[in-house]
Amino acid sequence: MEKQRSLLAYVNAGHFLDHYAMLIFPAAVIAMEKDFAASYGDLLALAAPGFIAFGAGSMLAGWMADAWSRRHMMTLFLVGIGVSLMACGWASTPFELGAALFLVGVFASIYHPVGTSLIATHAKDLARGIGFNGMIGNIGVASSAIITGLIADHYGWRAAFIAPGAVTTAIGFAFLVTFREDFQGKAEPRTSQRPRTHHIVRLLAALGLTITASSMLFNSITVAMPKLLQERLGDTGADPAVWGLVAAGLYMFGALSQYTVGTLAARRGLFALFLPIAVVIAVTPFLVAFSYGPLLILVCVPLIAASFGLITVTDAIVGQNATAKWRSTIYGLRYFLTSPAAGAAVVLIAFAHERGGFELTFEILGCVAALGLVACALLPGKQLKPAHS
Repeated sequence: MEKQRSLLAYVNAGHFLDHYAMLIFPAAVIAMEKDFAASYGDLLALAAPGFIAFGAGSMLAGWMADAWSRRHMMTLFLVGIGVSLMACGWASTPFELGAALFLVGVFASIYHPVGTSLIATHAKDLARGIGFNGMIGNIGVASSAIITGLIADHYGWRAAFIAPGAVTTAIGFAFLVTFREDFQGKAEPRTSQRPRTHHIVRLLAALGLTITASSMLFNSITVAMPKLLQERLGDTGADPAVWGLVAAGLYMFGALSQYTVGTLAARRGLFALFLPIAVVIAVTPFLVAFSYGPLLILVCVPLIAASFGLITVTDAIVGQNATAKWRSTIYGLRYFLTSPAAGAAVVLIAFAHERGGFELTFEILGCVAALGLVACALLPGKQLKPAHS
């Protein structure tokens, strides 16, 4: 039992580090424009390959975890992402920076299929375990914005990459020493009834649409938020730490919503939460497009909370229907589907911001988010029971 708690602690910490690492660059890029003599859009485009790799590498990572070792893959994730972050801090040309950011995405892709499958296998309660893990990951999202801003402001943007890179590498070696043997899961699937074929087809179609919409929205929000706040909240000194602080507060709503959704799912069922979350996600991007000042904060809160909460729902659905032996592979496939959307989100922001600002960007995102409403019509609601273990 003690070993299991220790494992879950490392896995949850890994989720924090995974999202923290991926969002250092979007927060630091504000302070990097002068050093690289490039615009925000040009620099942001360097991150696109890494965000694509973040999803694209997940399927291979999940398969390797099931076929080889989940322990070794978690170690590779921690050490690899730590070294890659330090390489970002040492970069002196756009090519070097882009290559290092790509490696961050490659190693970051390992976490979700491996870490989420470990949570689904070893947590006492599936939905609450995934909800808590999601909350920790989004605390990483929030912390990245504020800590990166503070470090960049006081010690420069290079330190904002190198310091967390060194810490993550050390944690990776500590994990390797702590766990001497592997921990493949042997538990049965979380669902007691096997759904019919037409239910599986509808479920896969609904999840495909939902994953596409939520991934694009999630990545767009987390990447664009510091710049959005800088533009829309007026001139308060243009200090990166200011925008990081405000963004961190908004991301915390997302973190808390994942735990709340996980708790509600255990009591009410997953389908009952799907429709209201999808409605919020479909409406709020259009409100963000035309909101300024304090009103922007008010409309960003439900958008972030719903976008993050939907991830808990989809991960719990996958956990209910996945066999333990291939759970990492199945989660890898789930996150593999996010890669085109994640990469497209970064490209969309860079392209749309240059041509129509954030008004055009969030109008497009609102149209994409409407896919969630289509997914609601496809979901086989009777199959989605409360997510108990």
